[in-house]
Amino acid sequence: MTQPSGNRESIHQIVPLSQLIQKPLHKVLLILILLTGCQSKSLKDRTVYVQPLGKVPVLLTDTIQKAIQHTYGMKMVLSQSVPLPPSCFVQIKSPRYRADCLIEYLDLQRNKKIDYVLGFTTLDISTTKRDGLGRVQQPESRYGDWGVMGLAYCPGHAAVVSTFRLKGDASKLTSRCVKVVLHEVGHNLGLPHCPNKRCVMTDAVESIRTVDHAQAALCAQCQKKIGLR
Repeated sequence: MTQPSGNRESIHQIVPLSQLIQKPLHKVLLILILLTGCQSKSLKDRTVYVQPLGKVPVLLTDTIQKAIQHTYGMKMVLSQSVPLPPSCFVQIKSPRYRADCLIEYLDLQRNKKIDYVLGFTTLDISTTKRDGLGRVQQPESRYGDWGVMGLAYCPGHAAVVSTFRLKGDASKLTSRCVKVVLHEVGHNLGLPHCPNKRCVMTDAVESIRTVDHAQAALCAQCQKKIGLR
């Protein structure tokens, strides 16, 4: 699941040419270098920090790391598990952690060496589902605190995935986890939902069957959008 770009750090500042002309030449060059550097960093030079939240099976964290590296070519760093922040806990319909709150928490873990942070938990997470105008979808009793498999800003620097709604035998659970993780990381990279139902970026449309039908891979069009082709 994706959220519209609301992460202030994911928005590149646009500097009008008139402002550049008024600045000393060395400052103009510095601004241009910074802006160009932000936009030209290749995927192989970016790093994803995987942060287990609570008790998470080691096999799953190892598998999702390999999947991200194989699909996107980014470097991986695995952190030790930490408790979920109590400030993100809610009990509106059932005991859950707010995914948007967790994303804010995870984003604070970033530094100059970390480009993206992926939170991974076995506990239930939720968000408020909104329409294209930002209004809560109806009925609000259902969508005001909507349980999700994962959440990320598009584009953004942090995402969170939960296994709570991905139940199945070991093989099925692992396959579903990998697909949801690749989907949310794709949103962080700026990929929107894809109309190709076999692409991992297809919209799950509130159904685990959609996840099962998709492949654990990007289609050619999505690969091209992020420079993998």
